[in-house]
Amino acid sequence: MQGNWLIQDHHIALLVGNEMLHPCANELYSMMSGTDKDFIEGIECEDIKKSFPEMKFSKIGSDIRCRLRNKGNEIWLDLFCERKGIEIPVDVIQGQIIDQCVTECEWFYVTGSTEEIEKLLSDAEIAKCGKITVSQYVELVRNIEELISGTIINDVETSLLDKPIDEKSDMPRGVQATLYKYQKVGFLWMRYMLEENNGCILGDEMGLGKTLQVITLMQDYKNNYKVPMLVVAPVSLLQNWKRECEKFAPSLNVFIHHGAKRTGRYKELENYDVIIISYNTAVSDTSLLSMIKWKLVVLDEAQNIKNPDSERTKYVKKIPRDNCIAVSGTPFENHVTDIWSLVDFVMPGLLGTQSEYSDYISDDIYGADKIEPILSPIMIRRMVSDVASDLPEKICISQPIDMSEYECIRYEDYRREAIGQTESAGIGALQKLRMYCTHPQICGEEFGKNPSDCSVKYQRLCEILSEIVARKEKVILFTSYQKMFDILKSDIPVRLAIPVMKINGNTPVEDRQGIVDDFNSYEGSVLLVLNPRAAGTGLNITAANHVIHYNLEWNPALEDQASARAYRRGQKKTVFVYRLFYQNTVEQIVNERIDRKREMAEAAIVGTDGKQENREDIITALNITPVK
Repeated sequence: MQGNWLIQDHHIALLVGNEMLHPCANELYSMMSGTDKDFIEGIECEDIKKSFPEMKFSKIGSDIRCRLRNKGNEIWLDLFCERKGIEIPVDVIQGQIIDQCVTECEWFYVTGSTEEIEKLLSDAEIAKCGKITVSQYVELVRNIEELISGTIINDVETSLLDKPIDEKSDMPRGVQATLYKYQKVGFLWMRYMLEENNGCILGDEMGLGKTLQVITLMQDYKNNYKVPMLVVAPVSLLQNWKRECEKFAPSLNVFIHHGAKRTGRYKELENYDVIIISYNTAVSDTSLLSMIKWKLVVLDEAQNIKNPDSERTKYVKKIPRDNCIAVSGTPFENHVTDIWSLVDFVMPGLLGTQSEYSDYISDDIYGADKIEPILSPIMIRRMVSDVASDLPEKICISQPIDMSEYECIRYEDYRREAIGQTESAGIGALQKLRMYCTHPQICGEEFGKNPSDCSVKYQRLCEILSEIVARKEKVILFTSYQKMFDILKSDIPVRLAIPVMKINGNTPVEDRQGIVDDFNSYEGSVLLVLNPRAAGTGLNITAANHVIHYNLEWNPALEDQASARAYRRGQKKTVFVYRLFYQNTVEQIVNERIDRKREMAEAAIVGTDGKQENREDIITALNITPVK
């Protein structure tokens, strides 16, 4: 059979009939010297040198190099040798490196770590040079140190804002919101990542609207794919997810699967687009959840699974899913090793086993440097400072919260007691209910040393404070109750290792400015607890850019005046205002009244002590109950 020598891409190949053979450098040398007969047995072909009379066949080889780079909005892999200052591509055929190259006038052989690179390509399932996926890129980066320094050159730009997306794409039909540019980028990036790799991490800082970005993606999934989708979140955020879905994507059919009376039939869950559950429910209902192949699973506050040995981590990872997103404003809380479990959820096996990861990534600055090029391609993280020009000066974040089952039962006891007092006590009948919503211990109920054990609202407060502390920023919190001051003063310094300062009615007027000055000048995170009546006016506290209204006041003007302690002239940062309230309690009625009065622009005539509340609001507050 006749064989013909030819130049294939960047190497010499032999065409025999319809088959292309790709000899290695040693085989070509043997044929040129006439010592190898097996390779060409039964094949007639011209002498190689006669086939390329202009070609110089060099006896000096060149070392192979591997470069990872961006090409447009894609990641590409190139193999090459440098020859007289020029980079000559090295070809890869079906995963095998061809260790001989040609230029326009020279043939030479390839030296260096060809076998090691070939193994890396095999492990990453890369069969040829050119475009590679993010997961293939990460697999290569993980093993860079296995090669001699300089063999692999990583020129990939991992800037999280330079992702392969089409920013001109339209927003999904059914989304009733105008996304900021960075939010649109986040949605499009997540959609691309799920198409390419089935998993990613949304790590934007708190306050940048991570929930809206995910809801936009879920609406897109409903428009284009079979659902259902699953959201796993802390119990304090279940109601917030439902409310945000109803607000921004009302066509999504959303259901909270939580509580003692939740269904045990998976077919019922399949009737909805989005199911929202808590982490504890993910553990207790693992069999039920495993009966559904979820199109998308979203973990909110995903740092909840940072401990790979916890039950919640193990069970969450067992949920069957096509795609998944880990959402966390603090993907790194204390240790570099925290990230392993999050990545193992979104892209199982990518970082190897926990033991392998710990051996490879040290829990220090060197480990952080190692993990950065691996983590960056699968996580998008924007800081408030990065997108400040897109943001308004103030962002109000209302967070409805569901009580725990025990809280619901005790609240119902107080509510029934209050109903009998309505005629004589008026608004005062609601006071015990408001106190209980602030914290059960204010009503004299005794629990353990951990105040978050008996209050879902306090749990959410601690989650918010943790993210603020992670950002080394300052926060002021308004509450009306002295006992809440005491709880915060004793618990927060131990829990979060930050000081707590306070100004209430017992603080001498002449001492208040000094406390504010100490707060403003303090280096690092600090919490200042204020009574909205005693410290809601007159003080300039622009060192804080986070304001928390822990228990809502009947008077919206009082709330706005309190927020203005931080949101005022001299404030250089975006101010985030958090409003926490329990659903289906007196706090929901307070919130609705505030919204209504703001719309009517009647805040100025609403009594600050609640005595002018109309009877309708009182009756509504006493008749609403969290007990289902």
